[in-house]
Amino acid sequence: MLARPATLGAGRLLSIDGPSGSGKTTLASAVAGLVPDARVVHVDELVHGWDGLPDVAGRLDALLRPLATGRAGACLGYDWVAAAPGGEVVVEPASLVVVEGVGSGCLPIADLVTVLVWVEADLDVRMTRGLERDGETFRPHWEQWALAEQQHFAEHRSRERADLVVRT
Repeated sequence: MLARPATLGAGRLLSIDGPSGSGKTTLASAVAGLVPDARVVHVDELVHGWDGLPDVAGRLDALLRPLATGRAGACLGYDWVAAAPGGEVVVEPASLVVVEGVGSGCLPIADLVTVLVWVEADLDVRMTRGLERDGETFRPHWEQWALAEQQHFAEHRSRERADLVVRT
């Protein structure tokens, strides 16, 4: 990754994409722990509700484009408890920005991505992980969210464009 040119000013962008429950957050935390000034952005904080995945590309673009010019990026976050827009998500320039979550490999930011990683796991494993993480509140939304993921991945082709595919 360090052999590739910087894409965010002096920094690099690692996007970790894949379906819910595949292990993206775990991988992002491990990688970010290796770089002292790494910043981690969780796409979950940017998706505005269960129907918000189609808008995540625009939010990521707004958040990351300023970093390419050495400025902090910002966009409106989401409060899942209140089911309403949340506070502003701000990311300061860093040597490594790790964006993890469904949609982090979207096409509008492809020119900013230094390395794109796709993480996948079997459906039963992913669902168990998702329910353990999010509790039973996630269960009624699983099918709707899975359909939105499939549509998003078909449009943005994150797996096909990935530099690395990780199976957990």
